[in-house]
Amino acid sequence: MQNEKSCGAIVYRKYHGNTEILLIKHINSGHWSFPKGHVEGDETEVETAIREIKEETGIDVIIDPTFREIVSYSPKKDTQKVVVYFMAKAKNTDFTPQEDEIAEIRWVELGRICSVLSYENDKTIVNKAKNFIL
Repeated sequence: MQNEKSCGAIVYRKYHGNTEILLIKHINSGHWSFPKGHVEGDETEVETAIREIKEETGIDVIIDPTFREIVSYSPKKDTQKVVVYFMAKAKNTDFTPQEDEIAEIRWVELGRICSVLSYENDKTIVNKAKNFIL
């Protein structure tokens, strides 16, 4: 069994009185989710999340490590993947998609987020995150 670990965050911003969440659409699978990526070297989970969000979206964030949720699943046979998600406030809101991985990036109003997300795991996490954001 191969083990993989990724870290990312639910990135939010306040916009015209609304709370919006940053979602990315992956080129390969076409699913909508949160920015995340593999831990490299001796990075901490927070360092990985900050780096991956910047690489995938061009957005700098402030991580709130008091919100830490773990999702575990099997993306392929003989592989177990763990993803650690934090909360993150966007420092800037203009994004630039990572060309080889990201098809589209979108800010989605918190009330509509579950209608856009592809996976139930992500919907569960964003519902837990609402208490931290509001």
